[in-house]
Parts: sequence; structure tokens; C-alpha cells
Amino acid sequence: MSHPVANQHHDNGHDHDGHDDHGHHAGDDYHGTVKGYVVGFLLSVVLTAIPFWLVMGKVIPSSGTTAFVILAFAVVQIVVHMVYFLHMNTKSEGGWNMLALIFTLVLVVIMLAGSLWVMHHLNVNMMPMPHDMRVMP
Repeated sequence: MSHPVANQHHDNGHDHDGHDDHGHHAGDDYHGTVKGYVVGFLLSVVLTAIPFWLVMGKVIPSSGTTAFVILAFAVVQIVVHMVYFLHMNTKSEGGWNMLALIFTLVLVVIMLAGSLWVMHHLNVNMMPMPHDMRVMP
């Protein structure tokens, strides 16, 4: 009687090993390849070199426009890093990674927008007005 139990235990162990192999292969979709890392690295280099060239060559005369373009390149580079190096996509961890990313982005946007709004209004309200300057001794 112990022999069928041993076979059953052995079969379960074999199925478990097969399941681990299947799970390992399914997990390989999220692991990077050398080609993926090289593509990510090259994109990162290009996305760093272009803003550097824009600033050093003074390609865009307006500093505000240059700053906006650099911020756009920074956002694209963040996405490249998340996809190629952190292997984030909508399917990783059952979608929870993407949900956490969206939540983080919403919080960052609220924090940055609120900070800029407060600093702008402080600047406007604290600057002396021209008519106030005439009255001052």
C-alpha cells in the first residue's frame, strides 16, 4: 500500500517540477534579453545626447521652449527605462505594477502642479506693485 502512495507522491513531485518549468518559461517574457538591453541603452544614449546638443548648441533661442523640450525628452526616457530595464508592462504582476505606476504619476502631477501654483501665487502676491513703490520713501 505504501508503493502507490510513493508513486502518487512522485507523480506530484514531477507535476510540480513541470509546473515550475512552465512558470519559469512564462516568467521569461518579463526578463530582458541582451538585444532588449542594448536597444534600451542606445535609446537612453540618444535621448540624453539630443537634449545635451540642444543646450550646448543653443539650437532653440528661447530658454523656456528648450526647457519644455528637455522635459519631454526626460519623460520619454523614463518610459524607455521602465519598459527596457524595469520590464514594466500592463501584464506584469497581474496589472498591479501599471496601477501602482498610474497612482504614482497622479500623485506626482498633483504635487508638482500644486507646488508651482503656490510658488506662482506667492511670487505674484509678494512682489511690490509699481504704485506701491511710488508711495514708499
